[in-house]
Amino acid sequence: MAKTKTAYFCQSCGYESAKWLGKCPSCNQWNTFVEEIVEKNSAAIPSWKNDTSARKLSKPSKVDEIQNSTERRMPTGDKELDRVLGGGLVEGSLILIGGEPGIGKSTLMLQLALNLKGKKLLYVSGEESEQQIKMRAERITESPSADCYILTETSTQNIFKQIEILQPQIVVVDSIQTLHSAHIDSTPGSVSQVRECTAELLRFAKETGTPVFLIGHITKDGAIAGPKILEHMVDTVLQFEGDRHHVYRILRSIKNRFGAAAELGIYEMQGSGLREVSNPSEILLSQRDEELSGIAIAAMLEGARPMLIETQALVSSAAYGTPQRSATGFDTKRLNMLLAVLEKRCGFRLSAQDVFLNIAGGIRVEDPAIDLAVLIAIISSHQDIAVSSKNCFAAEVGLSGEIRAVNRIEQRIAEADKLGFESIYISKYNLKGIDIKKYNIEIKAVSKIEEVFGLIFG
Repeated sequence: MAKTKTAYFCQSCGYESAKWLGKCPSCNQWNTFVEEIVEKNSAAIPSWKNDTSARKLSKPSKVDEIQNSTERRMPTGDKELDRVLGGGLVEGSLILIGGEPGIGKSTLMLQLALNLKGKKLLYVSGEESEQQIKMRAERITESPSADCYILTETSTQNIFKQIEILQPQIVVVDSIQTLHSAHIDSTPGSVSQVRECTAELLRFAKETGTPVFLIGHITKDGAIAGPKILEHMVDTVLQFEGDRHHVYRILRSIKNRFGAAAELGIYEMQGSGLREVSNPSEILLSQRDEELSGIAIAAMLEGARPMLIETQALVSSAAYGTPQRSATGFDTKRLNMLLAVLEKRCGFRLSAQDVFLNIAGGIRVEDPAIDLAVLIAIISSHQDIAVSSKNCFAAEVGLSGEIRAVNRIEQRIAEADKLGFESIYISKYNLKGIDIKKYNIEIKAVSKIEEVFGLIFG
């Protein structure tokens, strides 16, 4: 009888060690090593096509001899999901979707399964019973797809048996942390099990050309649970974000081998499921009856999608000795840098003021093109002077106070023009190659931050 082989794995990063260690040398975390059985006699255990003699052997090919063919994409019927995936599902792709508990990952995938017409889909659930899924399905749609099959199973060997019988065109697994393989004698959700189950599903997806969705849990730090290699193995990593107490959800692409890795999809959570939001600018701009100070509109770009967002600032006298600097949805270090520019270049004394910044709509922005809107909102609140809601801003601010050009300015201008804004402030270095006459919006080109303050505040 073969001896069982064990090893110690870091539950944080997946580092393997022959003995127990107090501190992981890879991620520097303490007390994360757990003993797991990594090998046992598995000759009699069936797996997905474990007979290597039946597989076609790969041979090396010259680069210039490889036939160039475009990926065949399969539309899902969900425009927001198709946008984030890069235009649709690619055959044989493995897609990992992560997010907090209760954010709507299972609802999104079940909604995809029920609304997909003409494709046979297998929804594998290791967390819910068939009756629970049926109740949610009745709430989501009145006429579910007849080709949606539900399987409540956690053993990968049994799942692959049903797949060979059913021959589905798409597979959804909810969730990867609940599956277990008989090849690994450790608990479901452990590093070894997650890695082995994902590897088996990856082999199945690539050999059959079947797209596979994996729903993944996240840790308390917000990272996808399991070893980091899990994200390297899959083709696409999607993050489902949002606050459970708000109705809007954001589907963000973190990694995508078949498209842009910075795309964004926005949904609205309703009682009947998730509704696609085709025009996110409408939800990111609050409707107000009167002009208020401390508010400025920025034209940002997330992936290939232009959006107009509302930046809100509040400047007040510091109640304690050290003034507070707080930002929601914006980098706090960049906020401190912009405040230093106001102090040094423009003469505004904000060192004894509390400054609070908020990006409306619960979205997090990394586009430097909102710098100018942030400064305008801060000065508007500091001077208690309202900025017209018909003005918007799209420019980066440098350390010397110069207004710097941003990329794809024409898309930002077109979005502001479509939403009815009267003027947009951009860098004069962005004017090259722009046909101003084709826009109804007034384009105001500036080069220094003092020019903007003169035009806005007089």
